[in-house]
Amino acid sequence: MNDDLRDELDRMRRRDDATRIRLMESGELFDGYSETMERVHLENASRLEEILDEHGWPTAGLVGDEGEEAAWLIVQHAISRPDLQRRCLGLLIEAAAEGEAPAWQVAYLADRIRVNEGQPQIYGTQLDWDRDGELVPQPIEAPAEVDKRRAEVGLLPLAEAVELARRHARSEGHRPPADPEASRERREEWARRVGWIDSP
Repeated sequence: MNDDLRDELDRMRRRDDATRIRLMESGELFDGYSETMERVHLENASRLEEILDEHGWPTAGLVGDEGEEAAWLIVQHAISRPDLQRRCLGLLIEAAAEGEAPAWQVAYLADRIRVNEGQPQIYGTQLDWDRDGELVPQPIEAPAEVDKRRAEVGLLPLAEAVELARRHARSEGHRPPADPEASRERREEWARRVGWIDSP
């Protein structure tokens, strides 16, 4: 066990959490991707990349379950780094196959990558606000089979997970963007800027 690395990953995760809470309280979190939040995500991503180069994926055996989950959260939030998320997906798949990471983490990261690439997700883990201001899953490939796929990686049925996400959003005061169309345009521009999708 590498206690120093575990503690460092935990500090990175806690900085992410503290920044998100501060921006949520100020209202900045709910209208596009905050530059302050993105800066924290990018700094954490850069450090995680150095850790990967030295240690490979921070497995449960190396940093404990909490340290491993902190590493997953950091990469899950590294949405401005397509290259890093794709690299980590391969490493996570290997770690999960060896029992060093849970399969649900692979599902979440794979879905996030596919959604950012403009593809339908596989497990239904990625939600967004619809036109009526309700949280709904983003498009899903072969939706009739989604609960079977979710069960295989230890996730709740989709309807239960969506209801829990809606309750959580309400309890934390999350709200849809004030201008959904402008928000969509900003997201597309961001996706082109960071390299998720090609410029027209």
